[in-house]
Amino acid sequence: MSTITPTCTVARYLALRLAELGITHLFGVPGNHLGPFLTTLRAEGDIEWVGTPTEGGAGQAADAYARIHGVGAAAVTYSVGAFNLLNSCGGAYVEQVPLIAVNACPPYEQWQNFRAVGLLTSHMSPRAESNLDVYRQVTVDAQVISHPGLAPAQIDAALTACISERRPVYLEVMEDLWDEPCPEPTEPIVRRERPFSARNQAMLEDAVHAILALIEEHPGPYGMPRPIVWAGEEVDRYRLGEELTDLVEATGVPFCTTVGAKAVVDEDLPQFHGVYNGKASHPDVYDVFKEWATCRIGLGAWSTSKNLGGEQSVGTDWVMAAHGGVSVGTSYFPDVQLAHLLPALQDALVKAYGSGGLSADYYAESYSHRGAPADRPAGLAQYRASLSVGGARSGHAERLTYDSVFDRLNHFLGQETEENWTVVSDAAFSLIGSMNLSLSAGGFLSQISWLSIGWSVGAATGAALAPEREDARPMVFVGDGAFQETCQEISTHTRLGLRSVVFVMDNGHLYGIEQMLVHPAYYAGQNSADPDFYNVLHPWQYDRLAEVFADEDTPANGVSIAHPSELDGLLSRLTNPHDPLNAGPLLVRVRLNRHDYPRAMTYKVPRAS
Repeated sequence: MSTITPTCTVARYLALRLAELGITHLFGVPGNHLGPFLTTLRAEGDIEWVGTPTEGGAGQAADAYARIHGVGAAAVTYSVGAFNLLNSCGGAYVEQVPLIAVNACPPYEQWQNFRAVGLLTSHMSPRAESNLDVYRQVTVDAQVISHPGLAPAQIDAALTACISERRPVYLEVMEDLWDEPCPEPTEPIVRRERPFSARNQAMLEDAVHAILALIEEHPGPYGMPRPIVWAGEEVDRYRLGEELTDLVEATGVPFCTTVGAKAVVDEDLPQFHGVYNGKASHPDVYDVFKEWATCRIGLGAWSTSKNLGGEQSVGTDWVMAAHGGVSVGTSYFPDVQLAHLLPALQDALVKAYGSGGLSADYYAESYSHRGAPADRPAGLAQYRASLSVGGARSGHAERLTYDSVFDRLNHFLGQETEENWTVVSDAAFSLIGSMNLSLSAGGFLSQISWLSIGWSVGAATGAALAPEREDARPMVFVGDGAFQETCQEISTHTRLGLRSVVFVMDNGHLYGIEQMLVHPAYYAGQNSADPDFYNVLHPWQYDRLAEVFADEDTPANGVSIAHPSELDGLLSRLTNPHDPLNAGPLLVRVRLNRHDYPRAMTYKVPRAS
């Protein structure tokens, strides 16, 4: 009796499903348990394997790829690889990033041997559920696939949960299952949205009515309400940038973004005011957001410590629409989805105030009743230009500072370069310094809540390979301590020929933000002693690492700068496509004074006595 050879295997099934989601690159570190899957992946030809030096770097790349593309994936081997990937998966879980973590584990027969005679082989743990249990803490679905007949249903369930919940999922696949036959994929993987019922419609209407009432309860000096929108991370995660743009253009209402939602829409919109980050905001942004505006409407914004910059809570004159519900002052409306709230709020505001009825030169108004100081710009256009202090070329005698670097680069990105750039900012001073860069929609990535230092270096790989931004060149800002965590990922940049520019902010080999958080008086000149011993790094010549990663066919370059004239010269070379400096990744060591810090952090530093 003849038998029909199945055309699908577990490995092929997973490869087909990942390709169906539009994934073009799979990041990871191979191991023997993963080998059969990678062989099948190459044979299928739809997804390119990107081997990275570390599992953490693979997770960072998949995270950034998913932020841009909508879903990303990383694959590792059991225990030693999975536990290294766990940090990246934890960050994706907290920041609502759809990441698929694939973990290849020892074969079924090895687990049977362990149960029978206690035999452990490579990477195994006496607790068979050890990997599964830890990933259950940072995923919305975690599956162990040990039966080929059940594999399709388990894979489909996990991938559906990933794109529906917009958070990571975990698939642990036993090595001897990869080549086992299973049914072909049938129905496509689709996102499952929460149903919108009559009850939801009533709740939505109540929430919108409460928002309008809050606006009316907080009029400005002339009786006209002055709300301001605070657009946040969920506008990005739920792909609602177009809806946000429609709302602010139809109503004229000014808006800021959180740091994590920076450049979620084009920052050239006339209603855009800047990044609000509590006490770390630009002073004029803070004044308009807190003093001029009579109420604040958070749309998809997360009230994290980083977004609130030194503030501990929001007030009763705030709306916070996030996490599937809406807080309006002291009232709460559960199960109101942001995708429904934005157009409903737009219609209500236009009906109440007319098309463009909330438009205002909020800069001029915010100072008119106080008397505009002589050194203030006269109006909105001049004010927005002033958000970056400095400009094209500064003096040549002084040393570079955090502020002068970012001010100069703001001018470069806005006025001098014709290339598209994706700014990828790391935690701490790099993030604070880069938040006032003026960027186009989609041009900024950061990890705003998890804040795993070094994230940006691996993330730049995923940002460069995401189809939506593959024409954009990564520009990375990372502290020296953070760079020491993930410097190996420059190897991936070099191997792939990514023309990334990585600014390593070397402030005298010091964990600057940690020193400020623990002993801010160090920055005020009140403490003549050295910084705390645990914050002092071993010094590296960061620019020279390019020589380590470069080869004849894979160039990489490094430069060291300390003065404005050197930065000017470097930026001039970046505009020349024929300059060999642009042939591959570029490591820029920016040498700063150890006592320097971004001006946005001044609120933390006590005044010198």
